Amino acid sequence: MEPSGQGWAQIAEFGIAFLLSGVIGLEREIRQKAAGLRTYTVVGAGAALFTLVSKYGFTDVLHSGTVMLDPSRMAAQIVSGLGFIGAGVIFVHRGSVQGLTTAATIWLTAAIGAAAGAGLPVLAVLATAAYFALSYVVRPLAHRLPVLRTVPVSYHITYLQGTGLLRELLDRCTRAGFAVAELRTVGSVDSGSADSDPMDPMDRDSQHAPALPVRAEPGSGEHRGRGERIVEVMLSVQGRGDPDALILHLAEVPGVLACSRSSADDE
Repeated sequence: MEPSGQGWAQIAEFGIAFLLSGVIGLEREIRQKAAGLRTYTVVGAGAALFTLVSKYGFTDVLHSGTVMLDPSRMAAQIVSGLGFIGAGVIFVHRGSVQGLTTAATIWLTAAIGAAAGAGLPVLAVLATAAYFALSYVVRPLAHRLPVLRTVPVSYHITYLQGTGLLRELLDRCTRAGFAVAELRTVGSVDSGSADSDPMDPMDRDSQHAPALPVRAEPGSGEHRGRGERIVEVMLSVQGRGDPDALILHLAEVPGVLACSRSSADDE
């Protein structure tokens, strides 16, 4: 017996999966996400094809009472197979996990393709509409609720330029439960300059929180040699850690001269 799943009904189901996954992919392409139009369209169309093959691809070997068919077996492997693609777009950068939304959207697109291939076009269209509602209705509302997001905290740090010191500052932020949102240099001067005062920039920018006192370091003050460079940076972090504890951790780094904090709400 020849496979009977090659009619207009199956072509329509495959076409619906192709269209819906392409719409999601186009939206992600416009927003310049890691995965775009081609990726989502291929995932959705592939899931639909696997589902159709699972339903109709083995009808020629069926025999009543001898060879039985479970159409859900191949379709079930789509879920586990998508895990490899999802893992490929998830990565950790400076303690912050990125790509989770992309991986979840790919997973949803595969489910939409499988639903269309299984002959459930209404459910596939509803899932696509739910995705757009989540992206353009729920997401903006969530960003307006301060209880659902952490407030960025900015630190002004003055330190003696040294090998690995900035790396140590960033590492302490990560260990304290924060992700670095921004890092920029405010200024730098030679410690031997007559008109340089490392505390003046900090005094100007520390109206919201008092700067920690300058700690005497080996080779600092009157014993510090000329030619050493003093660097002032603005470090913005975001996370669930304790900002007051973090400022102490940053001030303990050898070479840090001063540190002050101000939250975004105070600016």
